[in-house]
Amino acid sequence: MMESGNMERVGYIGLGVMGTPMSSNLLKKGFEVTVFDIDQSKVPPLVELGASSAGSVAEVSENSDIVITMLPGSPQVTDVVSGSGGIIESGRPGMIVLDTSTIYPKDTDALAEAAEAAGMIFVDAAVGGLPPQAISGTSLFMVGGEAEDVERVRPLLEAMGDTIIHCGPAGTGIRCKVVNNFLTMITAKANAEAFSMAMKAGLPADTIWQVVTGTTATNGCLTTGWLSKMFSGDLEPGFAMRLARKDLSLGIRLADELGVDTPLADLALDHYDELLGSKYADKDFSAIVSAACEAVGVEDPVLDRRRP
Repeated sequence: MMESGNMERVGYIGLGVMGTPMSSNLLKKGFEVTVFDIDQSKVPPLVELGASSAGSVAEVSENSDIVITMLPGSPQVTDVVSGSGGIIESGRPGMIVLDTSTIYPKDTDALAEAAEAAGMIFVDAAVGGLPPQAISGTSLFMVGGEAEDVERVRPLLEAMGDTIIHCGPAGTGIRCKVVNNFLTMITAKANAEAFSMAMKAGLPADTIWQVVTGTTATNGCLTTGWLSKMFSGDLEPGFAMRLARKDLSLGIRLADELGVDTPLADLALDHYDELLGSKYADKDFSAIVSAACEAVGVEDPVLDRRRP
């Protein structure tokens, strides 16, 4: 990390379930951070940690050398970066826009081109991990950008995560993230079918969990992400169902443009659409298991003892 006198000023826009802990880790590592969210109630806890509060995107840009965005989707990122009063309009040449959101890759490409035309630098650093990893500072970053630009933002990424993968030029980080989440959301559906079958067969939840996580059937939903959610009886959103549906749809859209057939993903997307019309719409995406269990009349597979 640079000496405090030479440390780049950081702006952070988007203080949701990921943005709040990620920006908190920057503050804890000594970075000078200016924060903004349209929900101003999210700002005071960060100010208590030492952040400066901004009243607009423009104010963040004017007081930052690197601006990080963590927003729900393409419309929000596009508006914040290239819209009226956005980062490009209110910023200056040489500053970096570091987008950690999950958006459509071609939108990333367009924003990178717009930033370059304004003399700015765009780096996409999509996040692998859920709120527990954001809190602990152990997120994985899939980064797209020129090597020297990635090195410039590396100290920030290392303050927020423990694995930084430089995927290639701008746009490659988000493409890796879309592929990753495409697979995750399909796998989540498979998990739901398997665990509802196991519970219907009368198998103890701990037993089937131990079996499938000890073989090639295992996956990250089972071993990390869901341990603190559905497997603990908590369906409140960490990674919300609507975001799971959004990310799967991004993968299908990208596959369609590339001419890749995705029959399993198409079926899974139909199921996510059904869930968004049900009582599980506002729950964590691990509630896909709860919905499957409810459909066959069994209890959720809550574990008696969670594994680390």
